[in-house]
Amino acid sequence: MSDPYEVTPRNKVRQLRDKARYDRATVHAILDAGVVASVAFIQDGAPVVVPMLYGRDGERIYLHGARKARVIRLLEQTGKASMNVTLLDALVLARSAFNSSMNYRSVTVFGTPAFVDDDAEKLHAMHVIAEHTMPGRWAELRAPLEKEIKMTGIISLVIDSASAKVSDKPHPEDEPEDYAIPVWAGILPLESRYTTLRDADRLVDGVAPSDAVKALQGKRF
Repeated sequence: MSDPYEVTPRNKVRQLRDKARYDRATVHAILDAGVVASVAFIQDGAPVVVPMLYGRDGERIYLHGARKARVIRLLEQTGKASMNVTLLDALVLARSAFNSSMNYRSVTVFGTPAFVDDDAEKLHAMHVIAEHTMPGRWAELRAPLEKEIKMTGIISLVIDSASAKVSDKPHPEDEPEDYAIPVWAGILPLESRYTTLRDADRLVDGVAPSDAVKALQGKRF
């Protein structure tokens, strides 16, 4: 097990503890496989959850939005935030609804958000997020314009603590008496992946997808 996150009352997994993982390698691998994070914080005493693009740089996560977006302004003002990334891998179809479940990989991160106002760090964050979502694409694109950098909102979330939950059952676990029930049971794998590229209109004649873009076809999460 790699260097683990400290287990605290905040990140301790309380349900299905046997599925808990606190090592950084597992947490980082799930974060790096995901695309969208659900980010949670408190606004006026009430919980708010929003989906956001992100990218990881070591123990720092950069969250992306428009500079004037409500979520960027609210995250700038809040003291604490958490985010979750969940990847579904299969339905586990048991002989009862109670024992039916899912195989999944999930990470919850806790941290202190900070607004990134420095243009150099913001540009670095944009690069991190772009390489997370479309690896190799940044080097092919024109450089961001100054106005585009100004219009982009970036929140930096340093990981204070984190935990992962991983369920990878090879078969359903039924009650002993249920195995005699004549109902099919098993695993139904679920794949999240990119499919086939589609050309945009107004392409310059002779322009084809780069190797980096073609490599995204069929990529699984």
